[in-house]
Amino acid sequence: MFPVNVPNVLTVFRILLVPVLVVALLDATPSGDLLAAIVFAVASLTDLLDGYLARTRNAVTTFGKLMDPIADKLLIVAALVALVSLDRLAAWVAMVIIAREFAVTAMRMAAGAHGVVIEASLFGKAKTVLQIAMVMALIAAGDDSPLWLDLLVDATVVVTVASGVDYFLGLRRRLGERDRDQAAADAT
Repeated sequence: MFPVNVPNVLTVFRILLVPVLVVALLDATPSGDLLAAIVFAVASLTDLLDGYLARTRNAVTTFGKLMDPIADKLLIVAALVALVSLDRLAAWVAMVIIAREFAVTAMRMAAGAHGVVIEASLFGKAKTVLQIAMVMALIAAGDDSPLWLDLLVDATVVVTVASGVDYFLGLRRRLGERDRDQAAADAT
C-alpha cells in the first residue's frame, strides 16, 4: 500500500490514464484523437501538479519518488508507441526518446545507490515540455505532417539527446567530486 495523499493519488491516476490514452489513440472511434489529446493533457497536468503539491505541502514520499518518474515514462512511452503504430511518428524517433528515458532512469538508480542525486536541469525540463508538446501536436495533427511539426519532432529529439548527455556529464562530475571528497577524508 502507498501513503494516501493528493500527489500520490495524482500519480496513480496518471498511470490509470495510460491505457485510456492508448485505447483512444488506437481504437477507430469518432473523436478518438480528441479524447486522446484531452487524456494526454490531463495526465501531463497531473505530473506538474503532483510534484508541485508534494514539494509545497511537504508530502514527498518514497512511493512518490519512485512512482512519479515511472508514471511519466509510462505515459510518454505508451503515447510514442501508439503514434508509431499509427504512422504518425518515425520508429527511430520513438526509440531515441525511449532509450534516453531508460538510460537516464538507470543512471539515476545507480547514482542513488551511491548516495548521489542529480537534480533536474533546465535541459531536462525543456525536454519534458518539448516531449509533451510534440505528443500533443502529433495527436492533434492526425495524418497531416506540416513542416512545423517535423521541426518540433527534430527539436524534441535534439533536446532529448542533449539532456541525456547533460545528465550523464552531471552524474560523472558529481561522482568525481564524491570520490575526491572521500579520498581527501581518507587521507586525513
